[in-house]
Amino acid sequence: MVDTGTPALNRSREGRASTQSGYLMLFIWLLLLAAALWAGISNGNAEVMVAWKWIVVVVSAVVGTLILCGFYLINPNEAAAIQLFGAYKGTDREEGLRWVLPWLTRKKIAVRANNVISEKIKVNDLRGNPIEMAAQVVWRVTDTAQALFDVDDYKEFVMAQIEAAVRSIGSRYPYDDIEHQEVTLRGNHDEVGVELRKALIERLDVAGITVDECGLTHLAYAQEIAGAMLRRQQAEAVISARKKLVEGAVTMVEMALNQLSEKGVVELDDERKAAMVSNLMVVLCGERDTQPVVNAGSLY
Repeated sequence: MVDTGTPALNRSREGRASTQSGYLMLFIWLLLLAAALWAGISNGNAEVMVAWKWIVVVVSAVVGTLILCGFYLINPNEAAAIQLFGAYKGTDREEGLRWVLPWLTRKKIAVRANNVISEKIKVNDLRGNPIEMAAQVVWRVTDTAQALFDVDDYKEFVMAQIEAAVRSIGSRYPYDDIEHQEVTLRGNHDEVGVELRKALIERLDVAGITVDECGLTHLAYAQEIAGAMLRRQQAEAVISARKKLVEGAVTMVEMALNQLSEKGVVELDDERKAAMVSNLMVVLCGERDTQPVVNAGSLY
């Protein structure tokens, strides 16, 4: 392995933040508010003001303001990354009213499932044919620290990686295979979906994101070759149908000759057998109904 001198990415890891329920701190804030009101009102109504009551008012106001700055809410399937002057201190996933020291910053991030349908992109399949593809992906954040701090914008990162994965998968398989001997994009949706999901999980691992479900929502030949490929598909379908007809006709002719010979219905020489085979093949493989000619005379 060649050392290029480029520093490796400092991978973040989600940890639990040291936070607490906001309801306890709300109760303390209400006590401080009550103390400040009592001290201020009693000092205002008294003939002689008491200095320590004004101190209670000031201290209660300062501490109460600091407490108010530490409140924040977390909704269901939401998390908050806690930082101290830029340093990551953990993630809080407890929903409801929460509280943390006021000099710690909170950055919220949704961890619920997201559904994305990518734009239609043009890809060359395994045989070099230009095709159009689009995918539907259900993804969610599993590691909030990686999503926030290891990539610039994790949502844009997801969209870019979806397009890259679709291009990669589209170039691995042919669009279709008339002989059904290969895994194709059109005929093997489940296999292609599994391969696409595996590729996306590997690509999005650096951002702490997983993929729950994905699949192709649009698959078609590009407009410039759509007409030609349609004619090719029609020709391949006709050839395949003709092949089946010929195989069946040969089997039926062989069975007819064997049964005529075994049961001794009629003795045919090679020339008559060839004529019979020709007539049967015309009848069995012809596109139109045949008009038989009835021989009312001798056998020959």
